[in-house]
Amino acid sequence: MASLADELVISPLASALPFGATVTGLTAAQLEQPGIRRQLNDLWIERGVLLFREGESSQAFHLALSRCFGALEAHPFPESRQEGFPDLVKIKFYPGDGSYYDVGGELRGGWLPWHSDLIYTHRINRGGILRPVQLPASGGETGFIDRIAAYERLPAQLRDRIEGLHVVYHVDVDMSLQGFAGAGPAQLLRMAASGTQIQRRKFSYPRVIHPMVYTQAETGRKVLNISPAFAIGVYEDGTAAGDMLLRELVAICTDAEFSYFHRWQADDMVLWDNWRTLHCATGVPIDQTRVMERTTIAGDYALGRRLGLDGPDADFDV
Repeated sequence: MASLADELVISPLASALPFGATVTGLTAAQLEQPGIRRQLNDLWIERGVLLFREGESSQAFHLALSRCFGALEAHPFPESRQEGFPDLVKIKFYPGDGSYYDVGGELRGGWLPWHSDLIYTHRINRGGILRPVQLPASGGETGFIDRIAAYERLPAQLRDRIEGLHVVYHVDVDMSLQGFAGAGPAQLLRMAASGTQIQRRKFSYPRVIHPMVYTQAETGRKVLNISPAFAIGVYEDGTAAGDMLLRELVAICTDAEFSYFHRWQADDMVLWDNWRTLHCATGVPIDQTRVMERTTIAGDYALGRRLGLDGPDADFDV
């Protein structure tokens, strides 16, 4: 029989939130137990976002915990990888380097609107775990939204309308150019050195499409599968009507009433299901530093396709 020390300590992520859970006091020894790993995976599928707090926290533990949920892969942009650690992405803002924006009259370093990671590729990753390395004195929260709950908020008529439709995405790391992000006016004032390199070659990446709705295989629940950032329109309707439909869906999906914003503590780690959730970064004052490391958990839900002049890749019925 397992001892109390071998059992997971689980609580809600926040009161009345329809997703998320907090796992307290997790240790490396627990990760060695197949039953604990199965329980963590089941909890992740059920709740979508897991906060690990007041347990072990180090770069090695970060990697070990991430591998409980799948194989890791390097980020497709070499500039985003942590030097010497290809399985880690370095997310950083320094006063001397990093993208910052004027967002509604406020300067924000490292600001990112609502998005799904790697949605601009045809093979989006399964998830990731984020861990702070250096936190700012203020700001720097990470927001999460559950797209299963978002789908359930859609009127029946709108659910029927979007079944079988797809969204087109492309690479563009200038967040001020994200026309469907719904964040209000944002002006890029400085691009990070790494972002500038990616932006120079953005036209070398193909556009991709992903379905607006897909079904979570493990539970049968439907997901409103849209990412406001990186979206450029509805594949089946490139007119103003298609744009209006996508904006309507984004407004429902990103309703602030149903979001969770995480205020980081030094040893926190947060895992999210990238096929199910959106996340964003509120940014930091531009005189402060924020450094985070993130793993990329590999996977492919096999529903995305590259777009060429002749349409999407074969074996994709639209």
